[in-house]
Amino acid sequence: MKIVGLTGGIGSGKTTVAKQFQALGIPVYIADDEAKKLMNRSKIIKRKLKALFGDEAYKDNTLNRPFLADKIFNNAENLKKMNAVVHPKVASHFKNWLKKQIAPYVLKESAILFENGAYKDCDLIITVTAPLELRKKRLLKRDNTTLEKIQAIINNQWSDESKISKSHFVITNKDLEETKQQVQLTHNKIVNLIA
Repeated sequence: MKIVGLTGGIGSGKTTVAKQFQALGIPVYIADDEAKKLMNRSKIIKRKLKALFGDEAYKDNTLNRPFLADKIFNNAENLKKMNAVVHPKVASHFKNWLKKQIAPYVLKESAILFENGAYKDCDLIITVTAPLELRKKRLLKRDNTTLEKIQAIINNQWSDESKISKSHFVITNKDLEETKQQVQLTHNKIVNLIA
């Protein structure tokens, strides 16, 4: 089973692209969603995050996301520590998920595929891009956040240029119809490559 990594900067539209691959029958693993679930479910992660950031990391036994976001997004060291706790668990969860899939390939969607080294486990990589202003506009609408917070997240991610240089495919997500066509084309190329 081939693993195709799907990445892109925050607000580029990775989830939109992932759903379009799903519509073509490709199983999709959204690493960020699974990480959030594991951060709420795993006793080991809870214990380690509380040890790192204090009891405030959880509120009513649920991850205190605003508190954690404040702790990590302007502090590269804290972000690194949190990733060291969460990412090994996500990697192991992904391996178990992978065993249950039946398809020519699967997509592993992760915003920080390169940053956390997960790209090394992928056979092919797709980077989703979109103009920076459009990404910021989408995020302001979606996340009820500030431009300052968006910029802090962008600063912690690899640039599009760096991601593209290590990718096999690039999908530009500006217009939904065009994006669908690019997804179909990329899917066809991947199927041909792995046949």
